[in-house]
Amino acid sequence: MSFSYRDVTVGGLLQRLAQDLPNHRALTYGPQQWTFQQLYEHSVQLAGGFARLGIGRGDRVAVWLNNRPEWVQSFFALAHLGAILVTVNTGLRSHELEYLLQQSGARALVYMEGVATNSYRESVSALGPLPHLQRKIFVDADPPHDAVAWATLLEPSPPTRFPDVALDDCINMQYTSGTTGFPKGVRLTSRNIVNNAFWLGQGLGYTPNDRLCLCVPLFHCFGCVIGVLGAYTHGASLVLIDQFEPRRVLSAVQEHRCTALYGVPTMFLAELEHPEFSRFDLSSLRTGVMAGSLCPEALMVQVMEKMHLKEMTIAPPGVPPATPQPPRHDSLQLRTQTVGKVLPELEVEIRDPLSGVVLGPGQEGELMVRGYNVMQGYHDDPEASARAVDQQGWLRTGDLACMDSAGYIRV
Repeated sequence: MSFSYRDVTVGGLLQRLAQDLPNHRALTYGPQQWTFQQLYEHSVQLAGGFARLGIGRGDRVAVWLNNRPEWVQSFFALAHLGAILVTVNTGLRSHELEYLLQQSGARALVYMEGVATNSYRESVSALGPLPHLQRKIFVDADPPHDAVAWATLLEPSPPTRFPDVALDDCINMQYTSGTTGFPKGVRLTSRNIVNNAFWLGQGLGYTPNDRLCLCVPLFHCFGCVIGVLGAYTHGASLVLIDQFEPRRVLSAVQEHRCTALYGVPTMFLAELEHPEFSRFDLSSLRTGVMAGSLCPEALMVQVMEKMHLKEMTIAPPGVPPATPQPPRHDSLQLRTQTVGKVLPELEVEIRDPLSGVVLGPGQEGELMVRGYNVMQGYHDDPEASARAVDQQGWLRTGDLACMDSAGYIRV
């Protein structure tokens, strides 16, 4: 029996996993563990709690948490309701958070106490008037007076009737970095992110026997698409690290015999250079993804040899959800000097940025993408949406690239 899933909604994915792999471990966080059945039941209960607060189809709910179970649980619970999870960068300050909540029209905010360098409690208390924001939900102890305690959402209640959520309903919004102006909310559907995750997980060779140590942030496509959904579309399990610290990652890989590991180059470098690196048994590792910036060949060699990541691949920065992927069995040169070939069921063209003419092999131009991973558009910004996606469905990525005669892309 094949345990791989595509063309399903985010909520439907977890339901299928609960049916097909009920007792298989889905999520590990410190000493806590959930099977797929337990995670599904928890998400249904949580969806009922959100519904009692008035959250329903199309409502935006901002989630300001680091990599902890409540993020994953909210992801699926909101998807059951047809609500939209708005990802919030864990490094935002109060004025940046206020802009995101205002621009997204978020109806609710899920948040925690904060991190060492940033008090979320103080940032939220400093927010100006936000008419759309009707609910604040606090996941830690001692919630502020104007916030709902997380435990309240999990209180027993009659079963909630979920709406029929379609593949092309928006269920996720991720904000751009804002390098070309104010950040814009990218509207993503289940078709966008579940199918993208399926093919990325397929490229990594995931099966239910795999365990992914996930230490990259869930607020980014790297964490929630390539990470959570990349694993779950193939029945693989997650070992969640709430905040990156090299020793904790190395320890988790050893303890849980993880087979996959993600990170940006500086993360892998920090792991390799940790004083206790040689003490940890990493022999269970086989594959993973390095992304986020240029990935030097010398570092890839060290990662493959010293961390046993022989099937490590690179994901290109700046094209979420991902479009190309280097096959994990390709040569080191192809895996480090290209971003691979276009994923199945997607189209790419290299065009002259000024004339729009399609360029031939080896010619540099703008990378254009068409297919299931192209966003619905930018939230509440039809003009920017029209500039980004043309009438034929081609997305202008803004990335300069060239493609050789064999189909390998260099960004």
